[in-house]
Amino acid sequence: MPVLKTSEVDRYLKTIAGPSARLLNSKVLGEEPEDRDLKGYGYGTPVEIDYEVGGQRRRAVLHTISPGQFGHEHMSDRAQALLWDHSTFNRLPRHVRSIDVGAMKHDGSAVSLGDVDEFFTLTEYVDGHVYFEDLKPMRDDPKHFEKIDADRADALCDYLVEIHRVPSADSGLYVRRIRELIGNSECIMGLIDSYPDRPDIRELGLNDIERRCVEWRWRLKGRVHRLRQVHGDFHPWNILFREGTDFGVIDRSRGEWGEPADDVSSLTMNYLFFSLQRSGRLDGNLETLFMRFWERYLEKTGDQEMLQVVAPFFAFRCLVMANPLWYPTLQDRVRQQLFRFMRTVLSLDQFNPTEVNRYCEA
Repeated sequence: MPVLKTSEVDRYLKTIAGPSARLLNSKVLGEEPEDRDLKGYGYGTPVEIDYEVGGQRRRAVLHTISPGQFGHEHMSDRAQALLWDHSTFNRLPRHVRSIDVGAMKHDGSAVSLGDVDEFFTLTEYVDGHVYFEDLKPMRDDPKHFEKIDADRADALCDYLVEIHRVPSADSGLYVRRIRELIGNSECIMGLIDSYPDRPDIRELGLNDIERRCVEWRWRLKGRVHRLRQVHGDFHPWNILFREGTDFGVIDRSRGEWGEPADDVSSLTMNYLFFSLQRSGRLDGNLETLFMRFWERYLEKTGDQEMLQVVAPFFAFRCLVMANPLWYPTLQDRVRQQLFRFMRTVLSLDQFNPTEVNRYCEA
């Protein structure tokens, strides 16, 4: 836990109230004032701050949020809640006023964020070309297949095998990840709500897909032993290849921990998607990559259980690919095949990679 240093609180007050601001005392709310730093004051424990500005005494309360379930596991979750508090408290009549929102650094200093409108990240630049550029010529020509195509698929598979070896014992995060797969605005329910309301879309049965996915949540949420390190959005536009099999990844999403089937389905579904666009079935070079990836991953991990849990993750990816918002020029035939694939895999107890073409035509 951080140390709430009185000297740093005094400095922070000067940044938000001016150079005349001076800390008088601080205490855990409801207790006696402290003359020393509040060591390990604890997340979620409100601290009363007495200070003066220009000779006038003022009083404030410093709030934090405790880590825990209900969407507070990650620092970013807690930051989101506190930022929301600051942006809304002062717009409601009679509500206690928010003076500022800040952040505690590792050294115990406080940083004001009250005037921030938006956040950003600054990342390194990564050389390379997106993996989609490898798949596009394979989509356009079923005979286009070179040794490097197989080697790169193997490298991607082995990368997932490696990162999925890292487990986490926080069972609540697995339950959360499955819940978010179904109900998050970026995932299944959010995607369904983004579909246009028109006759051809209504015929696809989105409400039935959603109902089946909710049932899958109850089938998966207890499999907490499967929680592993994941990328979370492992598709061809987030993979950058350089020379040979050297690659980097960008834009991991939706949490550090999750279900390995998310990563495997995200990539292999693209092999199927590009093949459906070309020929209406999984065949040729893309079938080779699809089967090679699944066989290699299952052999190296021994994770046969993945075949029992992958269905709703396939549904998530299909809902992206079939969505007119993201793919407005997609052929109706391909969109309908994606929905047939979804409905079929969601009705099965276990996915079989060798039966994909039957699933798309069922």
